[in-house]
Amino acid sequence: MYVCICNGVTDHQIREAALAGCDSVAELTMRTGCGSNCGSCLDMAAGLLDQARATRELPLPLLRAA
Repeated sequence: MYVCICNGVTDHQIREAALAGCDSVAELTMRTGCGSNCGSCLDMAAGLLDQARATRELPLPLLRAA
């Protein structure tokens, strides 16, 4: 799904950025351009980034049990 229509950034790209170590919305904007025009997508982008980072930070035994 498109999160940032202005720059064509998808939820998949945001998750990929988080897996690659992106830790903030500002960094996400620099990496993908998400939110750099109108900014209406920043809340959704921040939520997706937080979800992806939380998944990344789970210990491996918990991921195996999921």
